[in-house]
Amino acid sequence: MEITAPLSEAHHSQPARLSGLQKLALLLGAVAVGLLMLDSITGHGVGHGAAHGAAHAPSVWSVIPFAGLLLSIAILPLIPATAHWWERNGNRLMVSLAFAGITIGYYLAAYGAAKVATVLEHAIVAEYIPFIILLFSLYVISGGICLRGDLAAHPATNTAFLGIGALIASFVGTTGASMLLIRPLLQTNSERRHVTHTVIFFIFLVSNIGGCLLPIGDPPLFLGYLKGVHFLWTLGLWKEWAVTCAVLLVIYYIWDSRAYKKETLRDLIRDEADVQRLSLGGKLNLLWLGGVVFAVALVRPGEPLPLIGVHAFPFMREVLMMVFVALSLMLTDRKVRQFNRFTYHAILEVAALFVGIFICMQAPIEILHASGETLERFLNSPMRFFWATGSLSSFLDNAPTYVVFFETASTITPEGATDVVTLLGGGAISSAMLVAISLGAVFMGAMTYIGNGPNFMVKSIAEQAGIKMPSFFGYMIYSVAILIPLFLLVTMIFLR
Repeated sequence: MEITAPLSEAHHSQPARLSGLQKLALLLGAVAVGLLMLDSITGHGVGHGAAHGAAHAPSVWSVIPFAGLLLSIAILPLIPATAHWWERNGNRLMVSLAFAGITIGYYLAAYGAAKVATVLEHAIVAEYIPFIILLFSLYVISGGICLRGDLAAHPATNTAFLGIGALIASFVGTTGASMLLIRPLLQTNSERRHVTHTVIFFIFLVSNIGGCLLPIGDPPLFLGYLKGVHFLWTLGLWKEWAVTCAVLLVIYYIWDSRAYKKETLRDLIRDEADVQRLSLGGKLNLLWLGGVVFAVALVRPGEPLPLIGVHAFPFMREVLMMVFVALSLMLTDRKVRQFNRFTYHAILEVAALFVGIFICMQAPIEILHASGETLERFLNSPMRFFWATGSLSSFLDNAPTYVVFFETASTITPEGATDVVTLLGGGAISSAMLVAISLGAVFMGAMTYIGNGPNFMVKSIAEQAGIKMPSFFGYMIYSVAILIPLFLLVTMIFLR
């Protein structure tokens, strides 16, 4: 398995001494630490509020590590001096943990060790571990499913791939659908040269927007289910899902039709000549994939299991998922994963970057939680909930962002209102607001590579297949140009 770059790459990527860019990074890191410590000592941050017995939000300075990590993800691959160095997951992890360390240092100086323990428990134990185990399980199991064959990469064929992916994403999760279909889609298009736009639309449709019809489709909706939203409530989003997917599929078909005409005659002849019938290998993994989906949907820590009545122990859901992973690895023919060119590189990239993201984003999430009164004054319509939730879901992980706005909406539901969703276990939330929050979190996770977990994995798999993917900001040019007008249309039709 390929976990790190080849030895030859590793040799060239380790500099003998610190470059000017690395010295600058260290200097900026030291300045950031100094500003954070100074802010906590002078009483403008959390420590000052704690001294007076009040629980205040972290200082705005505490957002620096999160912003720094995002900028590193965006910029380091573009700089010639660091582009090759950044390719190694070990170096990504080092940068990720460095910014996480600054965040921990801030909390230690401002709150003390007890707060650091609480932050790490929330970021790592409650969020990161379940998140990465779910992604890892779906990644490994779907990597054992092999769709053999090579269809002619006509625009209609690619559009059908995207449409099927958008449909099944709600039923096997956006991660499961992405890992299941990205490799056969890339294989089908292996003779073509203009493929980047296909991967981008795949991220839009399969890795994000397609997963809005069921709670198991996307992590934010699953958290809503755990908070009492009825399991089938999200099926009511089918109109928004259908309109958005249909518009994107039409745009893609037109785009790919033009790209198809740009292919060389030689490549098109090869594409037509290398057609092979589709056949599915590793079918047993469909059972393990279904097991993961049911584990996510039915096993809630501390609550009774359906039909059995026995309470689930902590991390029982994750243990079950890892059991399905073990069964997949033991019972799947190795040739299946070899055909898929399966490696752990993509999931390790996600694991390395998101451990820092989950820690660093605790500060901005706490700031949002503490801004409840301000949010209530601003968020007075479904349109505003949609754009506020979506904007933050583009850069923060969309699951905790969903929770923040869900809790905000549940506190401002007018008494006696009839247009409400009654939550299991009591309570209610405005139906219009919940629609806006759900769509914003799921749809706008497609705006950046870090908006949703599968985005990075699809990008990494495509790059391993030799496709040159756009940078962080380069991807945003596509997403802003294509998705923002579409979301404005969704706002006008459904969220007025």
